[in-house]
Amino acid sequence: MLWSLFKIVLFVAIVALLAIGVGYLLEMGDAIRIVVAGTEFTLRPLPALIVGIVLIVAAWLFVKLLGLLGAVVRFLIGDETAISRYFNRSRERRGYRALAAGVQALAEGDATAALRAADKAETNLRRPELTRMLTAQAAEMAGDGARAERAYRAMLAEPATRFAGVRGLMRQKLAEGDTAKARKLAEQALALKPRHAETQDTLLGLQARAGDWEGARRTLATQARTRGLPRDVHNRRDATLAIAAAQDAARADKLDQATATKVLAANRKSPDLVPGAVLAARAKTEQGARKAADRIIKRAWESGAHPELAAAFAAIVPNESPAERRRRFEPLIARFPDDPEARMLAAELALADEDFPGARRAMRNLAETHPTQRALTLMAAIEKGEGAPEAVVRGWLAKAVTAPRGRQWLCENCGHADICWAPACPSCGSFDTFTWKNPPAAAAEAGAENMLPLIVGPAEPQDAPDASQPRAEPVT
Repeated sequence: MLWSLFKIVLFVAIVALLAIGVGYLLEMGDAIRIVVAGTEFTLRPLPALIVGIVLIVAAWLFVKLLGLLGAVVRFLIGDETAISRYFNRSRERRGYRALAAGVQALAEGDATAALRAADKAETNLRRPELTRMLTAQAAEMAGDGARAERAYRAMLAEPATRFAGVRGLMRQKLAEGDTAKARKLAEQALALKPRHAETQDTLLGLQARAGDWEGARRTLATQARTRGLPRDVHNRRDATLAIAAAQDAARADKLDQATATKVLAANRKSPDLVPGAVLAARAKTEQGARKAADRIIKRAWESGAHPELAAAFAAIVPNESPAERRRRFEPLIARFPDDPEARMLAAELALADEDFPGARRAMRNLAETHPTQRALTLMAAIEKGEGAPEAVVRGWLAKAVTAPRGRQWLCENCGHADICWAPACPSCGSFDTFTWKNPPAAAAEAGAENMLPLIVGPAEPQDAPDASQPRAEPVT
């Protein structure tokens, strides 16, 4: 502001002085005498004015030429000058054009052109924070993992690109199947950007796959804090992690009081989670609180019939007779009378009680409408119990061998089907994506020895044990 005012005042002063000088010259006589080194020069006013202007312009040009000469000298020795700035701007324009061409080549899938453009952009721009990412992605597209890794590692040196470098290395390790290093890199990435949703999900899945339940709960807490995770989703995921830890303890016969307390708390948060209800009922049964265990299973059953819930419900009273067990299961079956799982459960209970006509009534046309391995195996057991020819029994079992398994734990992210629940999908690593449903194209994955019912236990067949009869032991 002050400098602009000063220039305006200076301009006005120069104009005023020139006006005064012109007026002075006009007031003089016909000639102007100038004495230089004893020599007298006589000039008329107008030529004198022209000579003065020429001298001023010449002096100005001389000064500018000296400045240009100095700029050339400074340019040659490497100093910043207008000439160097000109060339720098030209180089930057070429670099940005190459950068734009590289991004376009990436979008078009031309990895070779993208790499050439990345090299040119790096040479001209000299801004690695802009060009290394292009180089890394182009190298990945071209299948040059080593060059991509070098680019990602170089990005770690710059604070602006450190997160992108860590994330790129993490993705490389995931692609290589090195989940241990990928998990460590994901932890570093999350420390750099705690709000990054993709990194949160990736780390949570990796921690769940590795059984790092405490680490996964910390990551879940970060999700809830930074992303505003809905309370019901947070509660379910937190319950899932607590149940997974309890399952590990149960497998190692370390289901102590502290673990049981965590399981019961998890069941209160998410009562419809089947593995949690099973473990909570088991904990209450071991404590002698059978009515509480009964309530836990019935509350979970409200969300849908499930064989693991039925097995846990049977285990609450292990020594009851088949008739008593049928009566105790009646409220559960009545809740979903048309559900295939409930009907197969009723048939299995009837088989254990040696009520073969009752088992057939419970099955109705299930073998035709839902011909799963378990349904067809139950039909073989019914035919065997009613004294049908061996060829009929074997016919049902032959159908069962190639029949679909039926409902399984299905990953909603990748479609992986499994007979066992897990907190993270073993195929894609996504967390809390298993749901109990029919796979799109379920195929028989087990032999006949794994198809028999496993729920209601102790049936007492009159004949010798046969492969077509249901197993007696309950699932724990």
